[in-house]
Formats: sequence, C-alpha cells, structure tokens
Amino acid sequence: MVEPLDKADLAARRFDTVLIANRGEIAARIQRACRELGLKTVAICSEADRQAPYGKTADSFLCIGPSNAASSYLNQDAILLAAHLSGAGAIHPGYGFLAENAAFSEAVEKAGLVFIGPEASSIATMGDKIAAKRAMILAGVPCVPGPDTSLPDDAASVERIAQEIGYPVIIKAAGGGGGRGMRVVPEAGQLHEAIALTREEARQAFGSPALYMEKFLQHPRHIEIQVLCDTHGNAIWLGHRDCSMQRRHQKVVEEAPAPGIPLETIEPVGMACVEACRQIGYRGVGTFEFLYQNGAFYFIEMNTRLQVEHPVTEMTSGIDIVQAQIQVAQGLTLETAQGDVICTGHSFECRINAEDPESFLPSAGTISDLALPEGPGIRVDTHIHAGYRVSPYYDSLIAKLIVHAPNRAEAMAEMRDALAATRIEGISTNLPLLRALFDDEGFVRGGTDIHYLEQWLKHRRAA
Repeated sequence: MVEPLDKADLAARRFDTVLIANRGEIAARIQRACRELGLKTVAICSEADRQAPYGKTADSFLCIGPSNAASSYLNQDAILLAAHLSGAGAIHPGYGFLAENAAFSEAVEKAGLVFIGPEASSIATMGDKIAAKRAMILAGVPCVPGPDTSLPDDAASVERIAQEIGYPVIIKAAGGGGGRGMRVVPEAGQLHEAIALTREEARQAFGSPALYMEKFLQHPRHIEIQVLCDTHGNAIWLGHRDCSMQRRHQKVVEEAPAPGIPLETIEPVGMACVEACRQIGYRGVGTFEFLYQNGAFYFIEMNTRLQVEHPVTEMTSGIDIVQAQIQVAQGLTLETAQGDVICTGHSFECRINAEDPESFLPSAGTISDLALPEGPGIRVDTHIHAGYRVSPYYDSLIAKLIVHAPNRAEAMAEMRDALAATRIEGISTNLPLLRALFDDEGFVRGGTDIHYLEQWLKHRRAA
C-alpha cells in the first residue's frame, strides 16, 4: 500500500508552473488542462516546431534543440535545463518520447521537480513485461497463459515450455512495446529460429535480449481499463475501451465502452486492476491492456502514462483525466470515489494521420485549408491550423476527432457526419479510410477482433 504524503511532502509538491515535455496535439491538450486549473505553462519545441500554435499561448516558449527528436524531445538534460531556466515546478511528459522512461522520472524528482506521472519504480516494474505479469498474477489480474519468467537459454527447456503452453505461441521481448519485439510461432519446427530473431531484435531495439513466451490468442479483441490513483491509497477505474481497430499494432479507431461486454463480466477485472495499483503503490493515470476472447480477459501490459485515446473515457465518465492527473501529482486526494463513477453513452475517437490512405506513407507539407466539425457531442483535439506545416520528423498524428452520443448507433452516425464535415487540404490524410470504415457492416455490428482491419484492407486492395 502506498504511504500517504505528510504535510511537508504535500507542500513540496505544490507547483504553479508546468513544463510540457512534448509536442503536437498532446502538448495543446495538456496546456488547456493547466489553464483550466489556473496553472502557468512552459512549452518547449525543436527547430521544426518553432511555429507551433501552443507556443504562442504558453507563458514561456523555449527551443531546446534541432529537429531530430534525439537532440530535442528526448534530450533529458535540455528539458531539465529548460525547466530550471523557466521556473517550472513540474514536468508533464504527455505520451511517447520520455513518458515511460523511468530514468527521466527519477531525474526530474532528483532535480527537485514534480514528475506528472508514476514513480520511477512503478514505470520500471510495469515496463518490464515479465515483472509486470508477475505483479498482476499476485494481484489476481487474469493473464495470458505462460510462465512469469524469462526464457532460458537451454533449447530443451524452451521446447518443454512451448509444449506445456500449447501451439501457437508468441515470443515477446521483456522490454518491448509498440508492436515491436514479438513473433508468432505456429508450430514446433519454427520455434528456435523465431527465438533467435526476436532475441536479436530485442537486443537492438530495447537494449535487453530477455524474452518470454505466452499462448497466442488467434481472434482476440483489445480491451483497455483506465485507472486513476492518488498518493493517499485511493484508486478507481473509469470504465473500459475497445481498441481493436488496429493496423500493424497501431490503433486507428477507439471506442468506449467496449460493445457487447456485460458490466458483471468486466467489473471484477476492473477491481483487480485497482488492487494491483494499490499493491505497487501506483500514482497518476494508467491503462491496463487486455486481450479478450471467448468471454475471458488476459492481461498483456500496463501503460504507465496518459493514453492517446483518453478522450473517449473522458466523454463517457465525465472526468477530465488530464486535470485529475495534474492534481494527483500535486498531492491532492481524488475527488471521485469508485461508487461515483458512472459511465454514460458511447464515444468514438478517430485518429487523423498525415499519411496516404492507400500506401500509409507519411505526408509532410503545408495545410492550405482546414475545416473542422463543431456542435454538441463533438470534440477535436489538435494543434493544426490553415498554414500549419506538418513536419516529416515526428509521428503522423495531427488530430483526434471524438464524438459522444446516448448510444453506439447514434455515436456512429454522429461520427459519420463529423468525418464528412472535416476537410484538410494541402496534405494527404487517412480521412477517406476512416469514412469508409464507419460504413463497414462488420465494424457497425461491433465486437471485431484485432485482425479485422488488416483483413479489411487486404480485401479492399484485392477488390
């Protein structure tokens, strides 16, 4: 159980200025939350982002390095120096970049600043997929069949583990994430080659060759549970999301709640996630990711940060997750108890990317004209405007279109109208793909698995 902060600790965690260690739509989103809480903001940028609109509305705007992320948004020393020079008392990492970097979290706190996120120990535990699985098993969270230990080097032992799990199995990097460092093994004859390839990939991508093995579920859905925890031992879960609409393990559309899953089925899982948070002393926001198949949940990982898809949970729960995250970092007690969490209606989020809708190649350039939808139940999180130049240096996400309505059918109709009203000219985007997807019969029915979009795209190309 996490120890409550004493009065001296609480006083030390109060801050009035937040440095936003990120860019793009999430930087604009965090700035808005800070402003609504009466906090000042410090925006940072690389050379490529000097004209970012959120820089003009921040209290301070500092360029910290060249366009490449390694020399700017991933440069821990430059970010800490910017915080020192600007007088910021806290750093919000957003998502991506340094958001789940335990060393950065520790460095921020050692510098006398507040890291708006979990403690370094929690990030490290949950970032190691083997340690995370072990912690979840202890907390009673259901996990994918497979041992909570790394794979041994002995070939015979590895073969025995695979036989005990049963083929097909999946080999994963212990330090992996983002869809990298994993390989499916359908039969015994491919096991050792898969392990060798994945081990080398893990060594190069994550700095560790450690692997683990699990049962490969062939037709699962991707279901997430959002949690929010303070430093006084309080923890709540805010409903669930379906993030199964993916391409190459990257989410395209998210919705809340996940269709077709009864509350009585998912409620024990949500409460187990809350208990896991209490056991590891977790603070802030986090997301438990599960595979869901044949009525059963299987934990795969925890994201120890704000998620891209947090708006659908905000829309259904009525809780501003970013504001709550900041208040928890200040040492405040959660204002909402579990019994007060009531999720209503249905919400969709579409990720609008600057990319070719057929080839998916990134599309950089200047936005010549822009029209975004407005109205009840419609929300757009973005930083772009007419005349904005989309950089080739970073992720292609340029906007998130979110809708909320009383039920799924009405929310889907709302999203169709919102997509039709959205116009972004001067660059290519995935808007045509999103519009077609919301007219697809399978998606309209709901409950599609994580492979559905890939198969859908394959059939479209063949047609």
